[in-house]
Amino acid sequence: MNIYTTPGNVTISCHKWTMPYLEQEVKELGFDLIDTFVTGVKLKATVNECIRLNLNLRCASQVLYSLQSFEAYNADDVYNNMIHYPWENILPDGGYFSITSNVSNDSINNNMYANLRLKDAIIDRLRDKKGTRPSTGAALTGAVIHLFWKNENAEVFVDTSGDSLARHGYRKIPGQAPMLESLAAATIFASRWDRVSPFVNPMCGSGTIAIEAAMIATNRRPGLFRTNYAFMHLLGYDEQVYLQEDARLEEQIKEIPGLRIIATDYSAKAIENARKNAVAAGVGNLIEFAICDFADTTVPQNVPGVFFVNPEYGARLGEIAELEKTYSRIGDFMKQKCRGYFGYVFTGNLELAKKIGLKATRRIEFYNSTIDCRLLEYELYSGTRSASKEVVTPPAN
Repeated sequence: MNIYTTPGNVTISCHKWTMPYLEQEVKELGFDLIDTFVTGVKLKATVNECIRLNLNLRCASQVLYSLQSFEAYNADDVYNNMIHYPWENILPDGGYFSITSNVSNDSINNNMYANLRLKDAIIDRLRDKKGTRPSTGAALTGAVIHLFWKNENAEVFVDTSGDSLARHGYRKIPGQAPMLESLAAATIFASRWDRVSPFVNPMCGSGTIAIEAAMIATNRRPGLFRTNYAFMHLLGYDEQVYLQEDARLEEQIKEIPGLRIIATDYSAKAIENARKNAVAAGVGNLIEFAICDFADTTVPQNVPGVFFVNPEYGARLGEIAELEKTYSRIGDFMKQKCRGYFGYVFTGNLELAKKIGLKATRRIEFYNSTIDCRLLEYELYSGTRSASKEVVTPPAN
């Protein structure tokens, strides 16, 4: 069986509560879904089709192609099932592979033992069939085999991604408490931004939100910034398929005349880093950076737009008393300078959010690492506006 051309069950994982935006992305790429769950989606695809998914998805973590499902009550069951799998048709001679896992089974106290038994099965099979022993290690730079094992249900996948797709590859200088790129993209998809009107992002830090906004508006995909994926290290890989998909990434970039994305921060160092990250992402000329207090940020008037801020929320940075004043000032700024806009505040502290002094029209749940967060939406009426705009369905090509 050639996994590159044979459709199989594919699971695309993502961070908690970003699934709706991943689902829409996958559909926009032309795939039909079999199922969705809180941290991912399932579909049928070949590994060649997984190449397209890896290069294009913004909200995904891993693209996993299923090899085999079986019952396993202990780690020896994993070994006994996997030693009979034809690994000689998957892994090249003299190659390198890694094992990752997600294990929840009463017989296992340490995931590393389950990984070891799977690795032993693969190596013993290859030694028996080919007379060679591949190299193994923790670095996800070659082929990657993933074990999902919950209770007695086990499934082994080829992880076609390797390093997580959630990091988009352009951010060389992360700054303090940075938002993961996939999360930033998902929050933008969750907003009502139409991708042509102004996008104003004070407190921009290392620039992730503004950069993702510019990339989404111009259809720049994460695959533009990465050259190594796990799918490149399996038997049957056709480089021409990858090169064709890679070429499409450049072809589908579009220009948006008059697009204004404004990003500010009071820290000169943060703006310096944000500029460098924007240049690395190919959008340095699309973002208007400025060093200033957020209250001095330029907000284009007499046009609808989006105000998007991700203030500190006391989990890692800042003191609560000072932050209460900051949140109150954010509310004042939105009321006074953002009329006609939709305002968005991403926070992990709903007590601080009360200081904004405005009623949120939507509260959209996300997780930032282990912190339960909300994207709060505020409709900031201009005085002539009588009805809400429709939600823009994310993410359009």
